[in-house]
Amino acid sequence: MTLQGITEDEIANYLAHTPGFFERHAELLSAIQLTSPHGQRAVSLQERQMEMLREKIKGLERKIIEMIRNGQENVAIADRLHRCTRALLLTANAAELPEVILEQLQHEFLVPQAALRVWGVAPIHADLPAAQPVSDDVKSFATSLTLPYCGINSGFEASRWLPDAGTVTSLALIPLRSGGDAAFGLLVLGSPDPTRFQADMGTDFLMRLGDLASAGLARLVAG
Repeated sequence: MTLQGITEDEIANYLAHTPGFFERHAELLSAIQLTSPHGQRAVSLQERQMEMLREKIKGLERKIIEMIRNGQENVAIADRLHRCTRALLLTANAAELPEVILEQLQHEFLVPQAALRVWGVAPIHADLPAAQPVSDDVKSFATSLTLPYCGINSGFEASRWLPDAGTVTSLALIPLRSGGDAAFGLLVLGSPDPTRFQADMGTDFLMRLGDLASAGLARLVAG
């Protein structure tokens, strides 16, 4: 649009570089009428600026609320992880560690079903439920996992370790390692909710759980 040879860009540029214009012509601030975003009524420039400022404040408030909520969730997760760690440290009898880990996961993190297996255990622990034999395929699969697997239960052999495997639709499979590349165990978390463990979910927290469980269960492995 042009007005007597003057373009809108030129007008905008003039106003941007002439900060005293509206001080000298203050009456224009109330005289200029704009369309309100909340209907077709006309509002003054000042009122329109206030509306824009209110919308901006509302957006900032929503972001602050989200940040507070995320912070509270992170604190709650840290507290649960702390209680799990404390429970493991207080477990003097290494043979009790598998059950302590599973109980803590189900209680603190509301995991519907959990199971684990450890191989290469010392003879004194060979009779533990967690030391039941597993196939070479499971061992190879666990070692191949560089990150926890999260996703649909597509009939993994390890899913059959869960108490009620037929109801499990999503899984998290967490390899257990102790300083080497080869896994010495596998932790299985299962849920009837297909969205509980999804392929696109972050695995940082599950990796920390795996590190914690590995550190405790390494006491069962033969030296």
